[in-house]
Amino acid sequence: MFHTKNIRLIELFAECVGLPLLKAETSGEPEREVEDLKLALGRLEVDGVVSGAVASNYQRSRVDRVCSELRLQHLAPLWGREPEQLLREMLRVGMDIIITSASAYGFDESWLGRKIDEAAVEDLLELNRKYGINMLGEGGEYESLVLDAPFFRKRIEVLEAERIWKGDSGYLLIRKAELKDKSG
Repeated sequence: MFHTKNIRLIELFAECVGLPLLKAETSGEPEREVEDLKLALGRLEVDGVVSGAVASNYQRSRVDRVCSELRLQHLAPLWGREPEQLLREMLRVGMDIIITSASAYGFDESWLGRKIDEAAVEDLLELNRKYGINMLGEGGEYESLVLDAPFFRKRIEVLEAERIWKGDSGYLLIRKAELKDKSG
């Protein structure tokens, strides 16, 4: 339900976008994590929740349920978007994104830390054709980290990272990162 790799970077992300951060712990157990989400959201004075769900019915249905129970609106502006088109739009607007975990056929250690650029989009298209992966990683094929976006006040710079690869999956352990002013 939730991304866990490099979760300690969430403080940097919150500062980048200029939003307050509420942290809550979860066991990560299926369905229990949904109750943990409900408890955390129930402490807030908000009218709604925005999620980045694109194609995961698992995630969307659970956030929908929690929001319904709390009488909150759930906005999923990316829902149903075509993956290749959405990836290319992210690049077009200037988002800087890297792959931080991979766990599907066709991925190898070289994907860890790889920037999603036009060449990566083409390679993801090929993996989609060959293995049926979701190009956005919506099925858990990969996770990513946004280092910069047009709505960021600062950008995240990875200073030290290690690739951890075991068998047919792995992740990029980011040991050190900091915020940098955006140039220009």
